Amino acid sequence: MKKKFSIWLLIVFGLILLLAACGEKSQEDVLKKLDEKVDEMSGYKAKAEMKMNTGQESQKYKIDIWHKKKDFYRVSLKNDQDEKGSQIILKNKDGVFVLTPALNKSFKFQTNWPDNSSQPYLYQSLVDDIKGDKEAEFKVSDSHYIFQTKTNYQSNNNLPYQEIHFDKKTYTPVLVKVLDKDKNALVEVKFSDFNTKPSFKDDDFAMEKNMTSGDADAPVSTNENAESLTVVFPLYMAGAELAEQKEIATENGKRVVMTYVGEKSFTLIEEQTEVAPTLSSPQEVRGDIVNLGHTIGALSDNTIEWNNNGVNFYLASEDLTKEELIEVAKSVQGKAVK
Repeated sequence: MKKKFSIWLLIVFGLILLLAACGEKSQEDVLKKLDEKVDEMSGYKAKAEMKMNTGQESQKYKIDIWHKKKDFYRVSLKNDQDEKGSQIILKNKDGVFVLTPALNKSFKFQTNWPDNSSQPYLYQSLVDDIKGDKEAEFKVSDSHYIFQTKTNYQSNNNLPYQEIHFDKKTYTPVLVKVLDKDKNALVEVKFSDFNTKPSFKDDDFAMEKNMTSGDADAPVSTNENAESLTVVFPLYMAGAELAEQKEIATENGKRVVMTYVGEKSFTLIEEQTEVAPTLSSPQEVRGDIVNLGHTIGALSDNTIEWNNNGVNFYLASEDLTKEELIEVAKSVQGKAVK
């Protein structure tokens, strides 16, 4: 009897070991596979939709992401509420650029993007964030491997966490949720296509080609309609109040300069955009690329510059922190409220 019982125990124990061997992969197994996937790929093309609830109004982007090893990137972001076409984040052998093709406008950044911050739509950035967080949480659903990690947003501490879903068969990202301190999802990136064996043309990452890839026929400002500039005001003012608003005549129409005074004072300038007739040299920026929700901005130590719906915005302050500059800029969204 004892012998039969011992044999039974051995059979049961063997079945348990077999089931465990055939079971779900561990966190370490999945991370190793993700790391191998990044190393093996020569690049990728992906499509995604990004929803952002980080400003006063919800924003939605359609994103095309191209990456060619090792340092070539093209991220096209089309905001549903922007009539002036898409913006493109481009990295090639000449540097890092933010392009607005419909306006022939470009910034060149002195930055190590994308390595200097978390990027919720870039595969290798997501994997690096997981590798860099020794306290990353891991769970498994029927079709996804799910990690929750800390983020690395240099100028925004309001988004400290992210939840990343990878397809269990392909190990490619399916869904990324960027979370606030209370674990509410303020940014959501949903991938609809991910091609890990893409082909590229020689000039796909050239600035000249990408500056002509937008909606060149989009309606833009001219001298005749520059007077129609609608002045918009920040909804978040960091405790300051509007002390002065001046209109200055320019060759192309008018410029509006608003001075806000308080414990933390700042200046906001708005000016209707005039489209450059030919491809002009990019404006040099020593700073970072920052997503303001409604558009992409150029952030330096104490200024942010951006374009939205054909209007140039310039925000400057010696008093506001970078986070406060971003919050003020995010709140300038078409609401004519003082």
